[in-house]
Amino acid sequence: MQEQYRTLAREGVHEIEINKSRFLCALAPVATEAEAQDFIARIRKEHPAARHHCFAYVLGADGSIQKASDDGEPGGTAGVPMLQMLVRREVRYVVAVVTRYFGGVKLGAGGLIRAYGGVVGEALDTLGTVTRQRFRLVTVTVDHQRAGRLENDLRTTGRTVREVTYGAEVSIELGLPESDLDTFRAWLADTTAGMARLELGGEAYGEL
Repeated sequence: MQEQYRTLAREGVHEIEINKSRFLCALAPVATEAEAQDFIARIRKEHPAARHHCFAYVLGADGSIQKASDDGEPGGTAGVPMLQMLVRREVRYVVAVVTRYFGGVKLGAGGLIRAYGGVVGEALDTLGTVTRQRFRLVTVTVDHQRAGRLENDLRTTGRTVREVTYGAEVSIELGLPESDLDTFRAWLADTTAGMARLELGGEAYGEL
């Protein structure tokens, strides 16, 4: 399992114009192929008069799922350069749709490749990326008397508190790098005088 991956910071659109043709690149972070296809369908609906809606997406922390479509442009001139840009920038869980409004001037295969790949690269620069790190989920259970101070100590030491649940006791869910587990156990025992319980859960990705 990948220790970390880079993904899109936020959804957005970036536009360029080349020889009177408009290229609008819509980017979005997505978790599944279904989400990617829904986004592609949404962009098509938003621009019904456009001649082409080419797309590419990369899913999986290791980039194991990759798809692209030229949507009527000459083969290999749109979807592939878009996909190559996503892969070259090492972004994951992202979909790109480039909507083209033809301006009457043919760009040629080389011009199309530069335009489609280039607008995706510019869109990534404009919207920005974030790095997500693999974490081990852990739950710390402690009495109410110690909970407030413990939660504050966790946050001030830079640890990722995901959820706090109040019941007969207080449960605090954290995300920790696997390499930090032993150090955290010792810190927790010292901080709570051994009065807190630690339970290991599954794995998830969170922002660094």
